[in-house]
Amino acid sequence: MFNNIKTSKANKELVTQLTSRLNLGPENIIARLAFSYSLAQDRKLDLKKMADSQGKEYNVKVLFGNHPDIYLSILAMHYQIHTNHIDIAKYAKMHIDDGLELINHEVQNRNSITGNDFIINEIEKGLLV
Repeated sequence: MFNNIKTSKANKELVTQLTSRLNLGPENIIARLAFSYSLAQDRKLDLKKMADSQGKEYNVKVLFGNHPDIYLSILAMHYQIHTNHIDIAKYAKMHIDDGLELINHEVQNRNSITGNDFIINEIEKGLLV
C-alpha cells in the first residue's frame, strides 16, 4: 500500500477555501468528502487525464482515518481492480481532485451554505457513499 497522496497544485488552495467555507473540521475531512463525492458520481476517471501532484499532501492514515482498507476497497470495486493494484493511489488522487472541483462547483454560488447543509442535501439526493 502507498503512504501519501498529493492533490493537484490548483486544488491546494481549493482545499483550504472549502475547509474554511464549509467548516467541517481539518483539511483531511474535505479531502475525504471529496473522494467519496467523486466516487458517488459513478464515473470512471481516465488516468491519462491525471493532474499534477504538486498540491496538498495527505498521509493515507490521516486522509482515511482508521479505515483506509474500506475506502480503498470501495475504490478497487469501482474500477474492478485489486487493492494492491499499481494504479490505486493514482485513482484515489484523481477522485480527491475531481471531488474537490465538484464540491466547489456546487457551493461556489451559494452564499449561505454550510458543510452540514451540503452533506444533508447530498444524503437526501442519495449521492454520498
